[in-house]
Order: sequence, then C-alpha cells, then structure tokens
Amino acid sequence: MTSALALAAQGPQAASAPLSILIVTDAWAPQVNGVVRTLEMLGRELTALGHEVRYATPQGRFSIPLPTYPEIRLAIFPRRGLETIFRDFAPEAVHIATEGTMGMSARAICIKHAIAFTTSYHTRFPEYVRARFPFVPEGVVYRWLRWFHKPAASVMVATPSLKAELARHGFRNLRIWSRGVDTGTFRRIEEASLPFPKPIWLFVGRVAVEKNIEAFLELDLPGSKVIVGEGPARAALSRKYPEAHFLGPRTGEDLVRVYSASDVFVFPSKTDTFGLVMLEALACGLGVAAFPVPTARDVLSGAPGAALDADLRAACLKALELSHESRGTNASPRSFALEHSWGVCARQFLSNLAPETAE
Repeated sequence: MTSALALAAQGPQAASAPLSILIVTDAWAPQVNGVVRTLEMLGRELTALGHEVRYATPQGRFSIPLPTYPEIRLAIFPRRGLETIFRDFAPEAVHIATEGTMGMSARAICIKHAIAFTTSYHTRFPEYVRARFPFVPEGVVYRWLRWFHKPAASVMVATPSLKAELARHGFRNLRIWSRGVDTGTFRRIEEASLPFPKPIWLFVGRVAVEKNIEAFLELDLPGSKVIVGEGPARAALSRKYPEAHFLGPRTGEDLVRVYSASDVFVFPSKTDTFGLVMLEALACGLGVAAFPVPTARDVLSGAPGAALDADLRAACLKALELSHESRGTNASPRSFALEHSWGVCARQFLSNLAPETAE
C-alpha cells in the first residue's frame, strides 16, 4: 500500500491537469437527495473535463439503516475495503463528502498516511439532531463536526452565508463550492398537466421534519398543494392534511412534468444548506416562495419570480404574481437558472482541491 498512498499524499496537482479523484460518500443511490445529485453531476462534469473519478460508497458493503433515516445506509467497518481502493486507485485528490462511517474511515486512512484531503459540509446536522433529539445540545454536535473537518485542506460549503455561519462556530479553511442545475433536463414542458385545481403549489424534497413542510401545508391558499418525495414524515402528514396530494418520489422526466404542471414552488425549509430544488423549479419556469433565511437569500438573489417573506403565504401569492408577469420574457425564472451551470460548479470544486489556487 505504501507506494500508492505516498502518491495520494502528494496532494492534488494543478487544477488544470488531469487528476485521479476519489470521492468518499455515505450518501448514494438509491437515495434521492441533493447530496447524491450534486455528487453525480460533479462526477459527470469532472469526467468531461478529462479527470478520472471514482466513488467509494456504501453500495456493495454490509450496512445498517441510519436511525430515523432508514433510506440512508451506514456501512459497517468499511475501512479495509477503503484501504484497497486507496491502494489500487492511487488517487491524486481525495474528497470526503459526508461525515458517516465511510467518511470517518477515509479520514482515518488519510491522517494515518499523511494524505491531503478535502471535505464538504452538506447537512446542518446540529439542527437536524435537535429536531429529532431535543435533549442533545447543538454545541456537542458542532464540537464533533469541528473535529471531523479540522484536518481538511479545505472545507467546501455551498453559500457565503453558510461559510460565515460556520466561521462563527470555529470552522477553518472554508471555501465556496456552489451548486448548479441541468437546464437540458429541467425545462418547461408546456403541455404538462396534473389533475388538480390550479394554481398548483409544489414542494419537492425529503418529507421529513427538518424540511418544515407543515408550515406550507398549514397555509390557506387557493388551488392545490402537491408534495413530491418520500421520507419518515409522509404517512403522518398525509393523514393530517388529506386535502394535499402526496405523489411520492418522482425522478427524471416524470419530475420535470410535475414541475412544469405547477405554478409556484414552495420552499419552507429553514435548515437546508443550498436547496437544489429551487434551481430546478426556476429552470422549469416556476416562481419560488421561501422564508427569508440565509440559504434562500443566497440562492434566489436576483431571481425573477422569487419572493421571500416571513409570512410564507404572502411569499406564495407574490411569487405567483411575479412568475406569471415574467414568463416568456428575458427576465424569466428560467433565464436566471441558465446562469447556474454544473460546469461552473465543477471548476469551483477543482480550485478548492488546491487551496493555494482558490480565491
């Protein structure tokens, strides 16, 4: 193992040179979420740029479901298999995307063999833990996260506000790695329809307590509310709000048709670190309504058809008005989405692999 690990320990070469890149993640298919989608699109773009990308994931390993997140599988004792990947692949750059058992094992290998690595902060674990286990202090979770990310050459975060927030919590070496949208896939299909009264207010995402979906479902709005996604809160919410339409998970063209048939995308989350679904909705021509939290302000700044308000109902009605006014013009929601490509996202990621070249 020594020779291959020694090669990896040299760290990434210049960002413009072809690299062998190992991405370690606990989040992977069949999960459907922003982290998985980001990593999949990142790999596609990096490969198109001439880099060789390999993923180390829980797939094919003995795993158990994460408590309260049964869709997420935690690999059990994955270190030996990871060491084989390090030895055989000899990565020139290592990126640890998540803080689960895969990420922990990769971190231990890198530290043992003095291999430079980067990490990313995708999920607000302190807030998520508090939502499920209120007796666990946020400070304890932040302390563990600081420990996990401290050895990284850079810690990649999606937005400037998240970077500032983590800096206040004592994180260092923070660098921006934004997100993109595939505007070839996500576009408006004019003939798409849903058999529900309009206007249609849409939520897409994990149906879980941290998404704050109930704040949307409680609103007094005309038309229909549609929920796309799966998660532990779906059964309870569908019983409590029988007038809402829970369509379950949708992907690919089916998802694009649901976006296109809707009028406004409602993003009630106050804890997401980015919210890829907002860009997907804009690419399909929808207005977006959200609370004025830092993530929404960062992602939607300057977006036609976007409305932020502490009164979510007011934001919804304003987004409906704005999106109808701007549709088909040069200042449409889709025109904003066209400025956010996965290619830019991949190049940002590459610059962060060599911190001395990053801004």
